Amino acid sequence: MITGQLKSKIDKLWEEFWTGGITNPLTVIEQITFLMYARMLDMNEQADEKRFARTKKPFARRFNDNEQHLRWQNLRHLGAEELYKVVKDELFPYFSKANDDESTEGAIFNEFMKDAQLMIQKQSLLVKAVEMVNDLPLENSDTKGDLYEYLLSKLTTAGINGQFRTPRHIIRAMVEMMDPDKNSRICDPSTGTGGFLSVSYEYLLEKYTSTDAIEREPLFDIDGKPLLDGNGKQLENVLYSGDLIDEEARKHIDTDMFHGFDFDATMLRVAAMNLVMHGIKQPDIHYQDTLSKSFSEKFPNEAKSGMEIILANPPFKGSLDEEDVCPEILRKVKTKKTELLFVALIERMLRVGGRSATIVPDGVLFGSSNAHQQLRKLLVDNNQLEAVISLPSGVFKPYAGVSTAILIFTKGGSTDHVWFYDVQADGFSLDDKRTPIKDNDLPDLVAQFKARDKTIAETEVNDKTQKAFWVNKSDITSNKYDLSINRYKEVVYQEEQYEAPKVILSKLMVLENEILADLKELEGML
Repeated sequence: MITGQLKSKIDKLWEEFWTGGITNPLTVIEQITFLMYARMLDMNEQADEKRFARTKKPFARRFNDNEQHLRWQNLRHLGAEELYKVVKDELFPYFSKANDDESTEGAIFNEFMKDAQLMIQKQSLLVKAVEMVNDLPLENSDTKGDLYEYLLSKLTTAGINGQFRTPRHIIRAMVEMMDPDKNSRICDPSTGTGGFLSVSYEYLLEKYTSTDAIEREPLFDIDGKPLLDGNGKQLENVLYSGDLIDEEARKHIDTDMFHGFDFDATMLRVAAMNLVMHGIKQPDIHYQDTLSKSFSEKFPNEAKSGMEIILANPPFKGSLDEEDVCPEILRKVKTKKTELLFVALIERMLRVGGRSATIVPDGVLFGSSNAHQQLRKLLVDNNQLEAVISLPSGVFKPYAGVSTAILIFTKGGSTDHVWFYDVQADGFSLDDKRTPIKDNDLPDLVAQFKARDKTIAETEVNDKTQKAFWVNKSDITSNKYDLSINRYKEVVYQEEQYEAPKVILSKLMVLENEILADLKELEGML
């Protein structure tokens, strides 16, 4: 959580971009990201300079003698006209140069930084943006991640390929069910803004922070008044240090734990900054269409060694040319539909024993085409399909009202029973406003998933009228591998009791006589 004062600063910065003519939320975030990146480069340079003055240990400089004017501490003091010229003609080309130097933070942003462009057209807007970014607490590592998440929360439009920002509470539930540890390799093949990866990192920090190392700071609004919850208790920002993560695990987390792929360069820039702001030094983020033939050629290690955990919300709609799709994926499921191809891709990318939690549209669960049945057969017969979790249709509003589900499976082996859960509420209203409500099945979902007991699958305790229940593989195969929850959930109908027709008719006659009497009384008054 971040304070009301900080939210106010970001809101004001957002409004400045909006009134300055930049109305695409993703473009606004991208431009703010570039300015944050420029400031962070200088902050890290200053930290290394102080360390050098103390220890005399040399370091790889980010700015040579001819580039000192590009440092944030010098840029922010320039006049409007000179600032605009330097940023547009020198700073952005410098980003590309920094990208080629592996000794700088430019290496973090890989190949997609070289196409960075300044979209701000007004000099006055750039001056205000620089001033406001300078006021953001980027030096506070505990706040940076929340700060960037608040920026991302302003994304309110879906992409042309059906991708959109996954609600963070849904991601959190998925991460808790996957329960990654400090040695996991986690991947999102359609990473978007990096939500699954950043939330996984937050979960790890909480998991590996000792009780004594947890810090709490009270939150106040812009006027300095305490922020209170619905019960009148002051809200707190809980800080987790991850003090139980040893040096070797820390290196793994910074360099080889988090892997993300996307073919939208803007999304990649945002995802990379999101992870860096959360505290991951060198996330492995790549510009790559993971469904293409070139993916397995360009990233053979990922394809062969496989990932331990894959968390994803792939694009729901779209159709690809089969010639562009990796043949190994088409051998698993022959289709052009991206929602089917991505599930097959995820199954391929996992190592044997690796697990995935993936959001899919309901059509994947019950579609009758050969491709739909082929994919479900692959999950049930050649892998261990652990769970099918039905989500209410409003969880992705205002982006879309499509009904979705979470598929959880382990690569390898075969399935004997599948656990189903019917989420009916997620803590928010299911309309476009998505206002907070009390009803929330997600905590119960996570608790029941972790405590699920397959031994009850064939017993009378396995009550299919409840939110959670088991389904035998034979029932699934006999229904053409249909995985929709409504196929197996038993609905108990309560018999309604109605009065006899003669009783109802007599009541109607009495009512009719009363109306007639009132009409005659009214007539007499005229």
